[in-house]
Amino acid sequence: MRKLKSFRSEKANSLMGWYKTKNPLRVIFNFILIFTARYMPSLTLKNFLYRLTGMKVGRNVAVGLSAVFDIFFPELIELCDNCIVGYGTTVLAHEFLQREWRTGNVRIGRNVLIGANSTILAGVSIGDNSVVGACSLVNEDIPANSFYAGVPARKIKAI
Repeated sequence: MRKLKSFRSEKANSLMGWYKTKNPLRVIFNFILIFTARYMPSLTLKNFLYRLTGMKVGRNVAVGLSAVFDIFFPELIELCDNCIVGYGTTVLAHEFLQREWRTGNVRIGRNVLIGANSTILAGVSIGDNSVVGACSLVNEDIPANSFYAGVPARKIKAI
């Protein structure tokens, strides 16, 4: 089960009031940094830019090209030591619904490999030493030392 905090929206479509959830200048700042980092070849500089948004980025983290992180709540994302986030992966820490919006911490553990083009939803943790197969949708916690893949991601085997 994902761990999410829910907030009521004054509007019928909560995304229409996004500017009330987060300062628009902060969102623009985060957008510029995250989208600059998408195509940054230097992993050191890329991690520096992510840290400026408030993301927690451990040592020896490698984020592939075109990976996208949540521009509204990057401070809710933690990338632990030695993890690899594959090409084109999306990591979200929020979701806007019709009459509410939700946030949730995302933790990608130590020595985790996220395959290319995967999507990690808000409120999930991926345990240490785990692997997420390419093109997977992670919508629930993944325990340590596991290999998960698919849409939605399901256990393939223990590692």
